[in-house]
Amino acid sequence: MKALAINGSPRKDGNTSVLIKTIFEELEAQGIETKEINVGSTFIRGCIACMKCWENQDGHCAQKKDPLNGWLDEMREADGIILGSPVYHAGLSGQLKVFIDRTAMVAIANGDMFQRKAGAAVSAVRRAGAVATTSFLNTYFTSAQMILVGSSYWNVGFGMDKKEVLKDGEGLQTMQNLGKNMAWLLKSINASKDQISEPQTTMGVVTNFIR
Repeated sequence: MKALAINGSPRKDGNTSVLIKTIFEELEAQGIETKEINVGSTFIRGCIACMKCWENQDGHCAQKKDPLNGWLDEMREADGIILGSPVYHAGLSGQLKVFIDRTAMVAIANGDMFQRKAGAAVSAVRRAGAVATTSFLNTYFTSAQMILVGSSYWNVGFGMDKKEVLKDGEGLQTMQNLGKNMAWLLKSINASKDQISEPQTTMGVVTNFIR
């Protein structure tokens, strides 16, 4: 089993990364492979709404000049996905928003290809905006038919300067419990694969506010 973390911070080894690595320690202690991908320091273009992912249905975005399609492949292979972001102006980082826009569109166009994987959102914050950011990140998982992983508090850690989040004892405890819960959920899902059939998703009805 493997858990993949997508880090939306441009700061290498910053507070968001510290929180992710704290989760990883618990996962690795229970034999689950982990990997962190930093999208915050990589330039990727925004979604251009070309709808080619709906035409091609190959699990990839039609834009080929950045690493996003390789990340999509890794996400498809992972059992659990973590989205982590610093709080920028009461929300997530711009690069992570771009990542979400494109990967979410591809996933939906390809039959919700992340469905029933475990998902967890994490935010690092100086003062305010973390709950709103974490809640937004959770919409990625819920709209993809993924299973949310909770903890003993909201999945946030406090700190401004690099690695200052290490002083947030409860924040670290929250990440530790999050890692334990994700490990339990991944093992539970894996153990039930031969015992319980997955539900069949009903699709085909799409509406908007005027039709």
